[in-house]
Amino acid sequence: MKKSLAILLALAVFACGMVATASAADQVVIKIAGMKPEGEPETLGMHKFGEILAKLSGGKFTVQVFPNSQLGKEDAYIANTRRGMIQMCATGTQTSALHPAMAMLETPMLFDNLAHARRAMEGKTFELINQGFTEKSGLRTLNAFPLGFRHFYTKKPLKNMDDLKGLRLRVPNIPLYLNFAKECGISGQPMPFAEVPSALDQGVIDGGDSPFADIIALKMYEIAPQITLSGHILVIHSLYINEKFYQGLSEQEKGWVNQAAKESADYVWNLMAQLEKNAVKTIEENKGTVSTPTPEFHDAMKAAGKRSWKLFYDTVPNAKEILESAESYK
Repeated sequence: MKKSLAILLALAVFACGMVATASAADQVVIKIAGMKPEGEPETLGMHKFGEILAKLSGGKFTVQVFPNSQLGKEDAYIANTRRGMIQMCATGTQTSALHPAMAMLETPMLFDNLAHARRAMEGKTFELINQGFTEKSGLRTLNAFPLGFRHFYTKKPLKNMDDLKGLRLRVPNIPLYLNFAKECGISGQPMPFAEVPSALDQGVIDGGDSPFADIIALKMYEIAPQITLSGHILVIHSLYINEKFYQGLSEQEKGWVNQAAKESADYVWNLMAQLEKNAVKTIEENKGTVSTPTPEFHDAMKAAGKRSWKLFYDTVPNAKEILESAESYK
């Protein structure tokens, strides 16, 4: 009897071992690359995606997050995601090199506020921007989430468009951004963001524009204390997944991935709304000045933004439909 019991126990232990091995063999690791450091909305969103996917899948999926360009600069990790060397990445309008319409995620003066943008990105506008993208790129766009509106930070207050004319402001070296600056009368100075603080100190530039997260992180308000809530461009990033990898998943697994992407985007949208309120408080507590453009100033910037949209009409076949769709979500 004892011998039989011992054999049964041994078989049970062996069987458990077989189950554990099978379970381990079924586990899927997803590597996701991003450019932002820890603590920034993009990276927080990637971590949230991993947490939700692990929970939905009962631990079958493990997401390894590589922020702060640990897997290379944006163009490199996008290329590696397309090749399937990594499964996912987070990025913004860099994907417009593969599909010009993706640049329209950051159309100047398109969105009045976060709520307006969220409705458009969760609706038809986002679908129109992505038409044909997967076929061209080998990537699937899973969601869209904000990194914040770009606002001006300057040494002197901005009261109207005349105050912008000839102002030497740092501008990202992106054609759309440079064109918008030109339409505003700004003397756009393209340079890496890391060089901005020293350029401000040395008087090479008079200011720049950035989302609140960057303004706070580098304490721009200490050198350029005049923050104008122009909100002229909303920076929007997305999670992308290799299409072959995605199509290799079961329908249930695709559902988990899609749900995790949606919930992580919701998390970032809600987070950004709170971050903007906190940022204004931080700036004012540190003796910076936060001002809202007059209606006349805003309307003049809106007109400049619309003039810059010509770039889209020249490069994106359905640009008019995209812009009209975004307008409909006001």
